[in-house]
Amino acid sequence: MRKIAWIIAAALGLSLAACGGGGGSSNSSSTANTPTNTNTNSNTNTPLTVGTTAPGALAADASAVPTAVGPGNTMSVTVTGTSLHNQPMVTIKLCTPGTTGTAACSTIPNVLVDTGSYGLRLVRSAIPDATFNTLTADTVSGQPLAECALFGSGYTWGTVRNAGLVLSGEIANTVPIQVIGDAALTTAAPSECQVGRAMATASDIGANGILGLGVSPNDCGSPCAVSALSTHYYTYSGTPTKAPVLNQVTNPVTLFAQDNNGVILEMGQVGDMGSASAQGTLVFGIDTQANNALAGTSATLISTDINGDFTSTYNGVRQSNTFFDSGSTVMFFPDSTITRDFSSSYYVPTSTVGRTITLSATSPSSVTLGFNIANAQTLNATSNNAFNDIGVYMTGQFDFGLPFFFGRHVYYGISGKSSTGGGMGPYVAYTSS
Repeated sequence: MRKIAWIIAAALGLSLAACGGGGGSSNSSSTANTPTNTNTNSNTNTPLTVGTTAPGALAADASAVPTAVGPGNTMSVTVTGTSLHNQPMVTIKLCTPGTTGTAACSTIPNVLVDTGSYGLRLVRSAIPDATFNTLTADTVSGQPLAECALFGSGYTWGTVRNAGLVLSGEIANTVPIQVIGDAALTTAAPSECQVGRAMATASDIGANGILGLGVSPNDCGSPCAVSALSTHYYTYSGTPTKAPVLNQVTNPVTLFAQDNNGVILEMGQVGDMGSASAQGTLVFGIDTQANNALAGTSATLISTDINGDFTSTYNGVRQSNTFFDSGSTVMFFPDSTITRDFSSSYYVPTSTVGRTITLSATSPSSVTLGFNIANAQTLNATSNNAFNDIGVYMTGQFDFGLPFFFGRHVYYGISGKSSTGGGMGPYVAYTSS
């Protein structure tokens, strides 16, 4: 994830803590995405009205239907009542490395699908001992690697181990992953890593792990290969060290035999007041099989940088840090015309409002996208778990979190990989019907 922000909104009774954006990559900054509250009003039950809610027609909900689960390049994705709303979860199979997914395998549920980060991170307690004991330490010059992964309001600290990973019919035979809270790492996280709170358990993260499937093939790249960068890779003693690309925590899709050039996250639409659950499909590969076509779909195609960022214009302001991130449970964006609760920065308009944003795309050259924002307090009162119209005020970026994904097929073309419809990655694309 680019960042994780846990927004505590006790006054609203909200359990809608937001989780988004990526860490552990030298390719991106690690600025926090927790909204800054500058209002000193002590009445935490009173929403802060900033400006006047501007008029805007409500956007029609996207209506694309997920691809059927069944073929070996597909996985079921579910949003249900976990500790956080809007968390798309999959079940993975972890095995002994180098055994083509056949030895000492364990099934691990509730792993977050995060298109804003790269590589698999699991908490140690979620890995059964029979499998964990077969995961070999990832070593450089004879020294086992540890990793610090920074997120917006916290960090993970753990070992780097080699594992076999099975995702439906796809196999990453040997892939470096981060094991958070591995007892083999007795050294505390270095001080430069301890930014925000420690995320060391499943309850801290809200999941058993994070499956990073964004546009980068690894979580750092050449910068970590040529220099020992703090807040990235370490020896077990806590000393920064270089990490060759092959030893870095790796986007497992790049290691598949065939469907290795990207992924498509497809979520079914939900009601405007939310739904108790939501279903979707994770499809591996782009233009490699009949069920993952991009070519000929008339999808909106957007070239991105290595972090998946592109440019948009919202309310006349250029937003250079715009991205699609399934690991964010809400839409994070700056709009002072929508009423928001000052204690949490959740938008709480009296009635649902519609907004539009212009995306700087590749094909077509630009596109206007509509979306809606409802009252977060009202949504939470429904006790639903999946919402397509919930947002949080934040400056400096436009983060299309999971609300954007409902009713869409969202494509991620991995950097250095090509497809017929997308060309050379990195790129993102989407269809809404």
